[in-house]
Amino acid sequence: MRNWATAVSAGAVVAAVAMTAFAPAAAAQLDEQPDEQLPVPYGFVAGIAAGVVGPYSDPPGANDWSCSPGVEHPHPVVLVHGFTASKTTNWQTISPLLVNAGYCVFALTYGVPDGAVFPQDQLGGFTRMERSAEELDAFVDRVLAATSAERVDLVGHSEGTLMPQFWLQFLGGADRADDYVAVTPLYDGTLADPLPVAEIADEFGVREPLSAVTGVACEVCPQFVSGSPYLERMNARPGGAAVPGITYTTVMTRYDELVIPYTSGVLDAPNATNIVVQDGCEADLSDHASIISTRRTGQIVLNALDPANAVPPPCTVALPALGNEVVGAP
Repeated sequence: MRNWATAVSAGAVVAAVAMTAFAPAAAAQLDEQPDEQLPVPYGFVAGIAAGVVGPYSDPPGANDWSCSPGVEHPHPVVLVHGFTASKTTNWQTISPLLVNAGYCVFALTYGVPDGAVFPQDQLGGFTRMERSAEELDAFVDRVLAATSAERVDLVGHSEGTLMPQFWLQFLGGADRADDYVAVTPLYDGTLADPLPVAEIADEFGVREPLSAVTGVACEVCPQFVSGSPYLERMNARPGGAAVPGITYTTVMTRYDELVIPYTSGVLDAPNATNIVVQDGCEADLSDHASIISTRRTGQIVLNALDPANAVPPPCTVALPALGNEVVGAP
């Protein structure tokens, strides 16, 4: 799927229908979870539902400021959402999964424009990434102070893979971070292999002016485009985007309709492991949104944070915009 706007609209429609059609079945399945474990919904619909019924709410198990990291998992995990998402909508799967595994988990909503009111204030990641990185910096300091930990691990999705690069490189984040799991990363930006509208804009020499106009309503949007000054700065170091001392795991999908090409997420560095979820699992059709809510991605995240206890990630059917729980995957 190459049309960005169509992809987003179609995904929203499918997800809304699915939320109505599958909510009772999903609720019944969640009720079967053991009492001592938080329920883990493996479907993107759960994030949409949480945003509707519990705006501003923390994802399950996250932001317990009394949590003390144990010896097995000494680093608290900070979850960094993607563009137009929030802590509530982005982490309904990964947060309880990590909490059940014994991690202290924390999540923030960043990049909300000044003066935004409900429901606009539920859409994060709109301000310039440099400013959002300052919000992340303050949040990590709070996490470290509360947990007495020396470093955090990061799990980011979409913009949450790119914005923290500024924190790591220019705000001292590299001294306070260890593992970084990046889901649908875009270290080289998007539209390197441009959409038809971008190609037409290039032919008429108006791509940069269009980008400037877009930036009025969405400060961050021009920063995503391949070749933007922000991306050039992030990749200017001799080793490229990969920051020395950080252990990266990038998780990509061939069916990413927003990061074009999806290989923009590849880090060619000795401290990076690059994973495409379809390698070894053709049944996984997850797209840019649903990849963050599948069993396969969940296990990949767990393996990256705790490689000593890694197990093969399951291969289950995953659908674009939905994930795999709603199709009855085992």
